[in-house]
Amino acid sequence: MQRRPARYGGRQDTELVIVLDCVDPDRASDFWCAALGYVGPPPEWRSGPYRQLLPADGDGIELLLQRVPEGHEVKNRAHLDLRTPDLEAEVSRLLQLGAVRRTSEPIREDNFRWHVLADPDGNELCVLQPLSDDT
Repeated sequence: MQRRPARYGGRQDTELVIVLDCVDPDRASDFWCAALGYVGPPPEWRSGPYRQLLPADGDGIELLLQRVPEGHEVKNRAHLDLRTPDLEAEVSRLLQLGAVRRTSEPIREDNFRWHVLADPDGNELCVLQPLSDDT
């Protein structure tokens, strides 16, 4: 895959990379690749404490998974938001991939409704649907 730096509208000499801690980088790689439509290293290249995940076309923000010895214990200070036009379908899809629901009912605020989920390592993520006049 051809890697192109992620340009996020900021400095031209700086790339944005999001790093998530995990206990099992291979399990986390499988979950996040399926959740985001990213690709990671093939199994024969998986070794060491890191897994670099990229959008399938190589153009976008890198997600770097970093093995840590301890499990997730407290609320994340940062998390990923996934915005989708169909909240229920996306939450259902992520639950099938191994996410865990943290909210029983959608939260509604600031023209969005969302659920809080956790990935297989306990890292929180929000799945949001923009509200329209008919939602």
